[in-house]
Amino acid sequence: MKEMQFSKGDIIFKEGDMGDTLYQIEDGTVGIYSAYSTAEEQLLTELKGGKFFGEMAVIEAYPRSATAVALDDVKAVEIGSGEMTDYFKKDPEKIMDIMKSLGGRLRELTDDFEDVNSAIDDLRVNGIDKKSDSLVGRIKKFAGVYKRNKAAQKLSAETIRRLEQMGHADGFKTTVESYSKDTVIFKQGEKGNCMYDIHSGSVGIYKAFGTPDEKLLTTLMPNQFFGEMGMVGDDERTGTAVAMEDGTSLEIIYPKDLAELFQQNPMKVEMILAHLSYRLRKLTHEYMRACEILFKVSEAEESGNAVGDDVKGAINGFKGSLYD
Repeated sequence: MKEMQFSKGDIIFKEGDMGDTLYQIEDGTVGIYSAYSTAEEQLLTELKGGKFFGEMAVIEAYPRSATAVALDDVKAVEIGSGEMTDYFKKDPEKIMDIMKSLGGRLRELTDDFEDVNSAIDDLRVNGIDKKSDSLVGRIKKFAGVYKRNKAAQKLSAETIRRLEQMGHADGFKTTVESYSKDTVIFKQGEKGNCMYDIHSGSVGIYKAFGTPDEKLLTTLMPNQFFGEMGMVGDDERTGTAVAMEDGTSLEIIYPKDLAELFQQNPMKVEMILAHLSYRLRKLTHEYMRACEILFKVSEAEESGNAVGDDVKGAINGFKGSLYD
């Protein structure tokens, strides 16, 4: 770990670079850009004191997904991938800080993803030729997102394998409870303050559970986490979680447990961070898939051509989900 100084205008790292360090800002402001210094440049966000950036390249071996630029004089702590254990030992609260950083980005991207899904739903229901002015504006917005970010990174099969192969029941555990079939673990709309790790059995995530509009969104199996957004953001649960079989065993993890969990079972903390990072990358992938559909609609209309059957098929067949 070392303290770094950057002058206004300095590029801290570039989109596409391989990275093995993350940063926490002590003073100053950092801009995060896509397509920096090109005609498609877009400022994604500005980060100030206390905020982290670059963490996903450390949690997973991925190229940088954006360019970080000092918007004024910046002082930041640089933490290498091999220094994470010492960093967390020195201050275990930083585990939750990084989780909140990833969770905040997930929350923002979720809002954008739901918005682009709504635009595609409008096209599906009302037809391509019956667009309101509002929908036309949204199509142009998301077409622009795709044009600027069409090289967005794809999912890593290696990351998927690594997450799936880890035995979540191994080593030190926090509170573990067993549930019988059909037990409601939490309800849609409730405030959450913990996350869950499935050790055995299975859990269904439902929308509108117990109503005529009930829909099973996904079924989660052992060695999967869920409910993390309730823990990192104190958000309302976006679905209802139900035990799908007798003997479903869940580890319940609260923020207060993270320090001891790291001391006793650091691999579990690594798994949680990798899970959040993977969720963010997967949601980015789904978001870009949706934006690409609207880009093709916009491109056809701007060129005066009819929207092709392949695009119409994509509109009718798109089923983007936060849970799949």
